[in-house]
Amino acid sequence: MLWWLLLCGALGCRAEQADPLTFIMLQRTRISNGNSIFWGNASLDGRLSHLLEGLNVTQVLPLEPPDAWARRQQDVTTYLLTFGRLVKLFSKERPINYTQSLSCRLGCHLFPNGTAHSFYEVNLNGTAFLSFHVPNATWERRWPGKDAVAVFAERELMKYPITTQDLQHFLNTTCVGILQAQGAWMGEQSSRSRAPLVLGLIVGTLALLGMAVGIFLCTGGSC
Repeated sequence: MLWWLLLCGALGCRAEQADPLTFIMLQRTRISNGNSIFWGNASLDGRLSHLLEGLNVTQVLPLEPPDAWARRQQDVTTYLLTFGRLVKLFSKERPINYTQSLSCRLGCHLFPNGTAHSFYEVNLNGTAFLSFHVPNATWERRWPGKDAVAVFAERELMKYPITTQDLQHFLNTTCVGILQAQGAWMGEQSSRSRAPLVLGLIVGTLALLGMAVGIFLCTGGSC
């Protein structure tokens, strides 16, 4: 046994170091002079699955049939248009004379032993702003100091089920379920028929969460 441990230390034992399966989504929003610009993408186990450019979201991998995907595209476009109108409305009341950049990164990892890790992180203007503590379904400020905007955003996000319990369920169950459906590597052959529906729900869920997170951007720092 000792010689095996020494050999592992010298060469590395990949059986114990297998990479997890991953699903990651990125959404970026830039707000300037009352206008919103969106872009982002999603990747399933390292493969680009969705692409967001402006008001258009594209299914890169053929995960949903054309009719279902057409409905999903319409849902996302409707959200983005609504978000843009909201930004314009608030910017008229409280003008923002500088550019704001919001970045949301969320997803999950499924490890070979069946355990999972999920996350949701928000950056504002290139600085860590908020993160979601999945086990307790709570938001935590990452912004340096006690900035009023960060306090306001945290308070607002904690008010709604869609940004607390629903987000927790999404990250712990829905997101991980996608990876489990790809789980032939675990010796399980899950039905892939669920994956397209779940992937479609992710796109819509991210859009709704983005709107809740983005509300504070329209305050112009007056909370």
